[in-house]
Amino acid sequence: MRPSSTRIRYRALAWLTLAAALAYLSRNAVGVAESTIREDIGFSLEQSGWFMGAFFWTYSLFQVPSGWLAERWGTRITLSVFAFAWSVATFGIGVAPGFWLLIVAQLVMGVAQAGIFPASCNSVGHWLPLGQRSLSCGILAAGMQIGAILASGLTGLLLAPFGWRWVFIGFAMPGILWTLGFYLRFRNHPEQDSRVNAAELEKIRSGRAAATAPAADDAASVSEWGELLAIVRSPVMWWLCGQQICRGSGYMFFASWFPTFLQETRGVSVAESGYLQGLVLAGTLAGSIFGGTLVDWIWRRTGSLRLSRSGVGATFLAACALLILAAWFVQNAVLAVALLSLGSFLAALAGPCAFAATIDIGGPRVPQVFGVMNMTGNLAAAACPVLVGYLFQWTSNWNLVLLLFAAVYLVGAVCWIFVNPQKHIDNA
Repeated sequence: MRPSSTRIRYRALAWLTLAAALAYLSRNAVGVAESTIREDIGFSLEQSGWFMGAFFWTYSLFQVPSGWLAERWGTRITLSVFAFAWSVATFGIGVAPGFWLLIVAQLVMGVAQAGIFPASCNSVGHWLPLGQRSLSCGILAAGMQIGAILASGLTGLLLAPFGWRWVFIGFAMPGILWTLGFYLRFRNHPEQDSRVNAAELEKIRSGRAAATAPAADDAASVSEWGELLAIVRSPVMWWLCGQQICRGSGYMFFASWFPTFLQETRGVSVAESGYLQGLVLAGTLAGSIFGGTLVDWIWRRTGSLRLSRSGVGATFLAACALLILAAWFVQNAVLAVALLSLGSFLAALAGPCAFAATIDIGGPRVPQVFGVMNMTGNLAAAACPVLVGYLFQWTSNWNLVLLLFAAVYLVGAVCWIFVNPQKHIDNA
């Protein structure tokens, strides 16, 4: 009788998902605590925008170098180093005495977290079969939102009794513990893990040759700059980056200024704004999981990468834009947040599409492809808090922000129409 398959691939995915959750716990706490930190340190709105956006400048610029490190060193070493570093940076936010040291801590955290998702996406390609990749990417994205939701709820709850400094010091501790466990238990490839039996290896490899075969020329013979140039020059990459810019900047509004937006336009308290932000992020969480399931289901039913990736992404980003526009007309905080939560749910359906598309087109260069895509999206995310701060200073009208992001998501839907995941990056 043939032995049943082991399930070590799911444990590998669980480690990666937990890393995403802990990373977002650290980074998203800043948005809820923004007004408290601003009053305590004495920031202006413009300085707060730079403080919240500082993380994303280094996070964006180090995506490609981090992807290169993940490919060369492997996920096990790179994620262990990165997790320890971002935990130290989170601790640094808690003890920083003034504006510039807070900026430095955010910049360091951006460097440390830049390699999480290029490395994790690469590991999903190694550890999961083709028919489970989109769901796995959705679960990974869900881990991000779990961390973001915990940051929203816990930060708002803990600020009053403990103060913002102790909140960030406390949020630094789980990452250090994760680092130790991950380094001891995780392996870069299933073939390296003695717990994986032959039946599971067969499952993991199913469909891989057709989906991820490298181009005819040997990828190892291409120089690092030549690889990067091939990625940047690819038209499919331009459209993939375009949708990521729109999704990244749209998400960043909800992760940064949204609590302040609710406080200013709907009259809610700081604690309530954290809970309501958590509701919107819960929509993103549900969308990430359901999106991965939906994308894999469409692929299994139709065999079409174009429909399961581009079709899903374009349809639901357009629907998100319409719901944000509808929220612009609503003054009731609960109803407005309900519309925005549904919008964030629909936008999140496009997240697993983007993750899976990098594996589809990347071949042996998945970390670099994901790094380029995520770099452009997070450059937009870095600019978002600053631009929103300036927009309010120029207009004194927070509600205009909703019109702006409705348009942003609509442009993202258009970009998805032109993404063709059937084209390998070498041939696109």
